[in-house]
Amino acid sequence: MSKDLSSYRKSYEKQELLESNCPENPMELFKTWFKNADDSESVDETNAMNISTIGLDGYPKNRVVLLKKITWEGFIFYTNYTSEKGKAIERNNNICLSFFWAGLEQQIIVKGKAERLAENLSDGYFESRPDGSKLGAWASNQSTVVSSRDELDKNLKMFERNFKDKEILRPEHWGGYLVKPVSIEFWQGRPNRMHDRLRYSLQKDFSWKLERLAP
Repeated sequence: MSKDLSSYRKSYEKQELLESNCPENPMELFKTWFKNADDSESVDETNAMNISTIGLDGYPKNRVVLLKKITWEGFIFYTNYTSEKGKAIERNNNICLSFFWAGLEQQIIVKGKAERLAENLSDGYFESRPDGSKLGAWASNQSTVVSSRDELDKNLKMFERNFKDKEILRPEHWGGYLVKPVSIEFWQGRPNRMHDRLRYSLQKDFSWKLERLAP
């Protein structure tokens, strides 16, 4: 690699984040930031979020998934329950979500506990998916080793035949998680690396404590 990464520099100067502009509930601020990002032409796939789990091997692992719903309780996404991610959550449901919207010089870090959604809620979302995505949930034994791409394509064609002219129901191994936050940190880039970092922490009485962190 010929480029010297130590020379990369960018000054963050677009916005500021002050306590006086923050609501009592961090979910309200999240929804505001999310809408602004979604309306911005500088952000692609606003709902793409990084999820970090502690794997069965003891190592943390990050991957990008898509946020599918925001509620006052937390954040909902869907996955294969038997995947590496799903098995990790079943063992330890303390996880971390993060969003980075470079065009707005913002990031959000969520620590929380993941809980399986009720089956009827997972059913409802699955019904809204395109048929190709539904079949993919059946055809892919997520995170397992496969011999080739051809094996995946054959599996998909098999399920296409099996479900021809039939309703594609949700497989039991696939569904949603609700991540209930215990802390949410909002990060706004500022000049001279003196970034704004405000963290909400959930209290025993279910109120939120707001604190500023050093950048």
